[in-house]
Formats: sequence, C-alpha cells, structure tokens
Amino acid sequence: MDALLLSFALVLLAAILISGLAHRTVLSTTVLFLVAGFVLGSGMLDVVVLSPTDPTVTTVSSLALFIVLFTDGQEVGLRELRSAWKLPGRALLLGMPITFVITTLLGVWLLGFSWLEAALVAAVLAPTDPVFASAIVGRGEIPYRVRHLLGVESGLNDGLALPVVLVLIAAVGGPEAEPLVLAEELGLGVLVGIAVPLAVTWLVRRRVFTRTPLYAALTPVAVALIVLGICVSTHANLYLAAYAAGMTIATAAPEMRSAFHVFGGQVSELVKLLAILMFGALISPALLGDVPWTGYLFGVLLMVFARPAAVELSLLGSGLPWEERLTAAWFGPKGFASVLYGLLVLASGAPNAEAMFHVIVVAIVLSIVAHSSTDVPIAAWFAKQEAADRAAATSRAGGAGGRGDGNAPPGAA
Repeated sequence: MDALLLSFALVLLAAILISGLAHRTVLSTTVLFLVAGFVLGSGMLDVVVLSPTDPTVTTVSSLALFIVLFTDGQEVGLRELRSAWKLPGRALLLGMPITFVITTLLGVWLLGFSWLEAALVAAVLAPTDPVFASAIVGRGEIPYRVRHLLGVESGLNDGLALPVVLVLIAAVGGPEAEPLVLAEELGLGVLVGIAVPLAVTWLVRRRVFTRTPLYAALTPVAVALIVLGICVSTHANLYLAAYAAGMTIATAAPEMRSAFHVFGGQVSELVKLLAILMFGALISPALLGDVPWTGYLFGVLLMVFARPAAVELSLLGSGLPWEERLTAAWFGPKGFASVLYGLLVLASGAPNAEAMFHVIVVAIVLSIVAHSSTDVPIAAWFAKQEAADRAAATSRAGGAGGRGDGNAPPGAA
C-alpha cells in the first residue's frame, strides 16, 4: 500500500506538470496513469504489486465509479432530462441492446466463445463509462445535445447492465442469480437515490438549523455517504442509486449542487486517476500475450464498428447533423464498470472465465487509449467549425448592411 500511494503521488505530480499541454494536445493524463501503472506493476518493475482478486482493486474501482456517477448526476436535473430525453433514450433503449447483439456475434465469430460466453463478454462491455466519457462531456466546444446524450447514457447504463451480467454469469456456470432479487435491487437503488437527498434537503432547510459555508458545501458528501451505506447494507444497486441521488440534488437543491461543484470535481478526478493506475498495474505482459490476435481485432471492432453502427441505427431520424451523430457513436468508452464486471466474471469460477477476462481487459485498454486521446482533436474541430460559422454569419450580415446602404436613395442620411 505504501508503494501504491507514493507511486500515485509521483505520477499525479507528473500529470499536474503536463496538464496544460495535455489539455491542448492528444497527450492524455489518463493514458499517463495507465502506462505508469503498467510499468510499475507486476511483470515489469514490480513496484505496485496487485492481483485481480485483491479487495483493494474492487473497492477503489467501485468507489471511483460511485463518486463519478454521483457527481455527474448533478449535471442533469429532472427538468433538463424531461426536456431532452429522446436522444439519451434512443442510445439506452436501442443503441445499447444493438451493441450487445453485435458484440455477441463478434465474440462467437472471432473468439470461438459459446453463445452464452460471448453474450456475457458483450454484457460486460456494453455499458459506456462516465469516467472516460467525462473527457468529452466536460468540453464546452462539443454541442450540448451530444454532451447531454453521452452524459445521461453513460450515467444510467452501468447500473442497468449489472443484472444482465449476473444472470449470464450464472448461465455459464457461475453463482446463481435470482432475476426477481436483481429487479428489487434495481428498484431499491433508485428509491434510495431519490429518498435520501429529498430527506436531507428538507432537513437542512428547517429554520432551526444553521450551516456555515464550509459545512454547507459538505452536505452532498453526507448524502453520498448515507446512500453508499444504505446500498451496501441492503444490496441495492449502488450505481443507479449514485446517479439518481446526483439528479435529485440537481432538481431539488440546486444551491447544494453549486456549493459542491468544485470540490466534487476534484475528488472524482483523484479517485478516477488512482483507479486507472491500479488497473494499469493489473495488466502484465503475460496477460497481454495470452490474448490471441483475434482478441485485439475484437477490441478494435468493438470501438470502430459495434458501437458506431448501433448508435447510428438508434439515431436514425433524430435530426442530428452527421458530425454530432458520429461523435456520439465514437465516444463509447469502456472503463470502471467493465473492469468491475470483468472481475466478477473472473471470480465466478465459470469455465473459460480467465480467457473472457483477458479479452475484456484488452478491449478496455484499447478503449481508454483511443478515447482519451481523441477528445481534444474532436473538440478543436467543433470549435473551428463554430468559429467559421460565426465568421460567415458576420460576413453575410455585413454584406447585407452594405447593400442596404448602397441602395439608399440620394440624400437619405
């Protein structure tokens, strides 16, 4: 643990020093932490020694995903969701199932998995990750409709995918899962995520209580910890609860969201980077060497074909311009949710679990590198297009004004 903390601190300092450059170029601080973890981990320098069965890995990744979902949920209030639900709804209800089907077919065709094994891998990799999607969602140059689509989609699909993963793990020979119990956990997660923030909001607004600005900013932290504690105790769906809690705060207590905004962003970034470093440390040359070339082709096709084809199909007739559709189709990053669900597959004891886990790891690594390195060029392209459109509009307005002056009758002043 000492080596992990010191390594994280040193890599964090390096990321701070290059952050300005990374914000303007394809250089990615996310990739820096991933590569640093790989170099420092088992099979290379053996400084940070972790295994997939280490409880620290699961705990940190789970907390990172919970914190990011809770923070990102605060970007979307119920009013905004109701007024712009159609595009995220298409991505969730059409795009995600189509991605699942295409990925399953690729798993059977390229990897030789059985239909159930391929479906399990597809379920693990179907959800997009809010941690890595935030790289594009947080850029104002990207049109709001695309950012809203990606933010809502990545916030909700992690929790929705978990029951499917657990059922398929049972189907391939892992621990049994009761569908009714899983449905109850989904519903309970949403209920907890809504009820706790509403109760806290009602409580802090009572006149009998007064809060200093410092402690007012910590109110969402208390909400998050209460939600986390209840979900762990009751086995409610942790990730749906986190996102629902964030959305409820944004809807019922926008002043609470404003007080928490800066601090929440800093905490989510720190836990994200720590989890990425740990994930990198899990990846060894031996693991990468165990995956056949078809596994790497599978990961590439997942990015350039499965997700894009599914999103393009789901957005047909939506009215989005082609460049916005293409951006939404490309940014389907895989991350912590897929890591966690992959670890569940590995720990299930199912036949072929290790091979499935290795393929999942390769797909996640390829996704992190590709998506974390393309947000800046895409945002810059949109900024350039917006500047060109403004210049053209100004030119047309100036031309129209000039023609009007030229056509004015003599003596008109």
